[in-house]
Amino acid sequence: MKKNVWAFGLVAGFISIIGFIVFTIFPEAIDMQSAMYYGFASMLLGLSLIFVAVKNYRDKYNNGVITFKKAFLMGLYISLIASTVYVVTWLIEYYFILDNFWAKMAEMHGQSLAAAGEPAEKIATEVSQIKGYEQFYDDYPLFAALYTYIEILPIGIVISLLVAAIVKKKRTVNV
Repeated sequence: MKKNVWAFGLVAGFISIIGFIVFTIFPEAIDMQSAMYYGFASMLLGLSLIFVAVKNYRDKYNNGVITFKKAFLMGLYISLIASTVYVVTWLIEYYFILDNFWAKMAEMHGQSLAAAGEPAEKIATEVSQIKGYEQFYDDYPLFAALYTYIEILPIGIVISLLVAAIVKKKRTVNV
């Protein structure tokens, strides 16, 4: 099981960072709103490997039988590995590669609020809030890491629960 979890967890993690890589390589070609969609799609694509991993383990290594608990734990471990790859990549990108990330994010959000006809006070408040994240990230890298886990890990947990419910199979008793 460990080999299966590590292999699928690392592959899921690397698939989940495709959005980061595309945005880093082509920063001018992709606006930040699209980059967020690409990032979310790559997370879902990577974490969908939980189904493949659990079913593969059940069918090839466990005689076609797996409990809900074991299937969920496999999914959870894969999610934790994939999430860690995602978080480490994001922190490297944020601290060493990206320039003025929060300022660009604030500008994009302000423009979308203005286009939606929101009042200037609301725009200023929300832009100020987003710019505050920069100070938070710079002052508290550990919390930045935990905050980044919140982006991906809950998705992995939900997928793990769904997969465990779908893939579980009890041993049949022959009479």
